[in-house]
This record gives sequence, C-alpha cells and structure tokens, in this order.
Amino acid sequence: MANRNSSLLYGINDSPPMGETIILGFQHYLTMFGSTVAIPLLLAPALGIQDPVEKGWLIATMFFVSGITTLLQTTFGNRLPIVQGGTFSFLAPTFAILGMASLAGAGWEVRMQHVQGAIIAGSLVEIFVGASGLVGRLLRYVGPITIAPSIALIGLSLFKFGAPEAGRYWPIGGLTILLIILFSQYLRSKHRTFELYPILLAIVTAWTVSALFTFLGYFPEGHPAHTSLANLKNAAWFRIPYPFQWGLPQFGTAAIIGMLAGYIASMVESIGDYYACARLSGAPTPDKKTINKGITFEGIGCFIAGLFGTGNGTTSYSENIGAIGLTRVGSRRVVQVGAVIMILLGTVSKFGALFTTIPQPIVGGMYCAMFGMITAVGLSNLQFVDLNSTRNLFILGFAFFMGLSIPEYFIQNPLQLEPVWLANIINTLGSTGMAVGAFSALILDNTIPGTDEERGLKAWGNSAESA
Repeated sequence: MANRNSSLLYGINDSPPMGETIILGFQHYLTMFGSTVAIPLLLAPALGIQDPVEKGWLIATMFFVSGITTLLQTTFGNRLPIVQGGTFSFLAPTFAILGMASLAGAGWEVRMQHVQGAIIAGSLVEIFVGASGLVGRLLRYVGPITIAPSIALIGLSLFKFGAPEAGRYWPIGGLTILLIILFSQYLRSKHRTFELYPILLAIVTAWTVSALFTFLGYFPEGHPAHTSLANLKNAAWFRIPYPFQWGLPQFGTAAIIGMLAGYIASMVESIGDYYACARLSGAPTPDKKTINKGITFEGIGCFIAGLFGTGNGTTSYSENIGAIGLTRVGSRRVVQVGAVIMILLGTVSKFGALFTTIPQPIVGGMYCAMFGMITAVGLSNLQFVDLNSTRNLFILGFAFFMGLSIPEYFIQNPLQLEPVWLANIINTLGSTGMAVGAFSALILDNTIPGTDEERGLKAWGNSAESA
C-alpha cells in the first residue's frame, strides 16, 4: 500500500529499527501521560480517595489498562496506530453517579463499584453497536463536510488545557512550545533525531531546566514549575493491577443510563479520530468494516476498564494523533511497542511516580503544539469540498459556531429536569463540541440539496479507493 502522506518517515505498515521503535513508542507513552494522569486525579477527590498511595494505584491501573486496550485495538481492532486511554466524556456522568444521595456516606471503594457497574453495562451496548454494524451503516451519510468540523472541534475544544496550563509559568511553558516548534519544524532537516523525537526532546529539556532551577532554589515548593521527588520516594516499586481489585461492580439503572451519554459522545469522537489518524498515518480512509471493528474493540476496552476499576472507560487519544502529525511516524508497530511499555510501566509504581514530577506548564506547552495539529488535520478534509459553494460555507460555518457556542451555553446553563438520567444525557452531549458540530453538519449536509461533487463525496470516494 502506498502512503497517502508522502512526507511520512514511516507509514502504517513500516517497522522502524527496534531502537527507534522503542524510543518512539515511549514518546507515545509520554504524550498521553498528561491526560491519563489528569483523569484519575480529577476522579480521586470525587470518589473520596485521600491516600496518595491509593491515588498512585488508580493512576497505575489506568496506564496498565490503556496498554492492554491499545494492543487489542492495533492488533485485532481497526489496526490503526491509535492509542486507547481514558476519556473526559465519561467524567460528567461519573460525577453525577457519585453525587447520588444513596452514595453520600459510602466509602470510595463502594462508590467506585457503582461507577464500574455503569461502565461495564455501557460497554456491552457499545460492543453491540459496533459488532452489529450499526455504526458502519450510518457512514453512508458521512462525508468530508461532516468529518472536518468533527475533527477540528476536537482540537479547538481542548484549548483550556493549552495556554491556561502553560501560563501557570510562561517561561517554562513557553520554552516547551518553542522547543517543539524548533525541533519539529526548523531542525527536522538538520538531523534525524529532531525528526523522530521532537516532543520527547522538548519535554526532557524543559523538565531538566525546571529540575535545575528547583535544585538551585529559584523554584521553591508551591511554584508552578517546582520539580519534587517526594512522590517518587514514597511509591512502592511494583504492584500489578487485577480485576475487581476494589470489589465487585454494582449495577444501577439510573447510573447505567446516565453513563450511556458518555459512550455516545466517546463514539462520535472516536470516529472522527479514526479519520484523522488514517490521514496522518498514510492509511486508507476508514471504511464501514474498520469503523465497526474499532467501535467494537473500544467497547471491549471499556469492559476491561470496568473490570479493573479505572473509574473511566477507554477511547482513542487525540493527543497521540497529534504526535503522529508532528513526528511524521505513523507506524502501527511503534504504537504496539508503546502499548507494551504502558503495560510494563503500569506495574512499576516508581516509574509512574517519576513522571508525576513533570510540571504542569510543560504539559500545557505540549498541548499547545499538538492540539493545533489536530484542528488542522480536520480542516485538511475540506480539500475535497467546493469551498466556493455558499451551501457548503453555510453548513461549515454553522457547524463550527454551534460546536463552540452550544457547549458554552450548557456549561453556564445545565439542563434541570426529570428524569435526571435524561438531563445527564442532554447535558453531556450538549457540552461536547465535536458531537454538536458533527450532528449539525450531518443533518444539514444530508438535507440541503447539493451535488456529490459539490459536497466532496466523489473526490472523497476516489481518495479512499486510491489509498
């Protein structure tokens, strides 16, 4: 298969030398580290976890499960070089479950069991949706006008994790951004190292600077760029996560129905990610079979996450798709090796604790560079569309605006109605920009008259056939 992206250093079926593969796989681990750690850190207070050791176990479990699910997806699922990990789409229904009056006085293990039950039940629905081919049958209505805002809004909706985090201390956050730009764009032609590892080099360099200034006393405790080894010293060396480690799951109807909102939003996001990942890695445009298998294995991944008790599900990681764009390495083998690294390091508590010492401004700087790439990938789908058509311009403008505006409305004015589970579904979907944008574009593109050439469907289909 010829690469659709001729600028790739390694396409989807390429296997870099083992040394490069391990380092590039580790880079994927590092790329998803910030978001993967952020989810359990947000969940821990809501669950009632106070012990730092137990927080560490939750983080390690998240990495361990991410490795397993990534390996399953890349080997047996859609086989795209796409990392599986926790999703923010599940947080709103999870917080709603934890806020139920019946759990007010319960210990954190019991509260986790109810979340696990909802995740396991929802995963069975997602498996059915994928395995039955329902998602694939709906794809005949999806074209570049729908995909473009869906993908672009993934990047745009994550803006609050960029500059606001980097801006906690701009000298370090700005340094990270400048280094990524320098390594990935200006120096990539100078040496192969800069082509392959721009993100890793930028993080390690900025991290080293932060550690040095901490050691010299310029970044005291409490400073945003302070680098402390306290978590590393207190962590145990090894602990292997196992199913039902917090107890047996509890199944409640209201919790299950509410959690389905997270699954709907996650599936919409994942389909957009599949197209973005395929475009960046040189893979063919995903067909119905690929989409169905991808969603099926995401459901299997969520089932595994529920068994192990991550407090969350699993979905495709936009951050790592951005890393493919920056490094120009779309190799499936690299991501599979990265998955093995996640599994191994998920059992080494001290190694995970080491990376909790990365200051937040560095993580924010990394996001500033990568999320912009995701947005640009979404916009690249418009090359197939007639942008002189007022029809297309209206649909795209409306979809983008609603995808940004509607979530802002729901954040400020969450719907209050009975039954609560219905309110949770509407609030979760309404606050998910890519879902709003995709739905808006999908409805208008399929109801407003337009030719296949005008809509980009003919060029889109030709691209898929020639890939």
